Amino acid sequence: MNTFEMNGQKNTQPQCIAVELPTGLMELSVDAGSFSVDELIGFAARANNKRGFLFLSKVLGKHWPVSPALMRKVHVDLASKLPLNLPEPVVFIAMAETAIGLGQGVFEAYKDANPEGDALFLHTTRYCVDGSETIEFEEAHSHAPRQFLHMPLDDVLRNTLLNARCLVLVDDEASTGNTFLNLSNACRMLNPNIERVHLVAITNFMGQAANDALSERFGVTVSIAAALNGEYSFIPRQLQQSAGTAQVFEAHADRGASACFGRLGVNSLLPIPLALAQSLAAGICLDERVLVLGTGEFMHMAFLLGRGLEALGINVVVQSTTRSPILQWGAISHVLSFPDNYKEGVANYIYNVTQGQYDHVLICHETPPNDALHKLARAVDGRLFYFLSENHIEEIFVR
Repeated sequence: MNTFEMNGQKNTQPQCIAVELPTGLMELSVDAGSFSVDELIGFAARANNKRGFLFLSKVLGKHWPVSPALMRKVHVDLASKLPLNLPEPVVFIAMAETAIGLGQGVFEAYKDANPEGDALFLHTTRYCVDGSETIEFEEAHSHAPRQFLHMPLDDVLRNTLLNARCLVLVDDEASTGNTFLNLSNACRMLNPNIERVHLVAITNFMGQAANDALSERFGVTVSIAAALNGEYSFIPRQLQQSAGTAQVFEAHADRGASACFGRLGVNSLLPIPLALAQSLAAGICLDERVLVLGTGEFMHMAFLLGRGLEALGINVVVQSTTRSPILQWGAISHVLSFPDNYKEGVANYIYNVTQGQYDHVLICHETPPNDALHKLARAVDGRLFYFLSENHIEEIFVR
């Protein structure tokens, strides 16, 4: 990180990086931190005519395989950066789809450190669950811009949301702050008692001037913390047209999205599925490579299963499928496309996974079994595990 000694004192200069992408020129100025740029991110080009670049996280467990221990280390690091004595109740909200697992991990790290704290976790979604009211906001640069936040059905959780004094909003990266602002505004219309907003990201490339202006921009006291900070510029050259439809929203369509796990709120830690981990570990040799693969918005239970296997000595990494189209370039070495298991008819992808790369692929899904999941399992020679709840998991045998 361009660190050197001067007159007996350590001096750290920002690191400047220029990357030629197929879609344009990326320039970064990055401050020194507890993680290096290469530890946290690679660079990728998006098939998206709104934004042609992607800071591809190597610690998120989405597009890149990550050990559960490293994911947990990042969760704890980000939770430790939360300001002291946040006004309670505190509501943590993770951004769909990419940051759902990250946000829940940060929330659980916070609860580990503050077990008596009055805190709620929710994640945004692109699907609706029957019986719950939703509020809508926009992620303008996204391939699928419409996002929804469900109102909890449980009275205690609902009251926590409606009486929260602090929001902790979690995304994998902050580059403009627009999505954070849109969600904050939607929540403050719902609950005008919110007096503090804290933003959490793995990478924050908004720049110091934008950070300093957050409170004025949001109209409430705002702070931000990230594992890596800096500033970026991107000069587009030839943005790619997005391939096909990215989102097909029908208000009353049943997409198989679960009401468990975080869409309707949780105020405690989800358990590691130890019984499943022990059963699976019995059939895995210690020198074999294992991938636990989440599907779409269903990411956190895959991470927890990975943690359970890792604790038993298994060589395991975690990542997830996605609806985000990314070009095969840079940090994306391989692209696999398959049908959408949420039944929108939207193309889904796995990145950096090739057939035969792992000895075992364990696919975790919240949607009922369908042809798309079977095609996915056959494509990666994987096994399907249907999570009906945190304690009710069924293996679906692949046809």
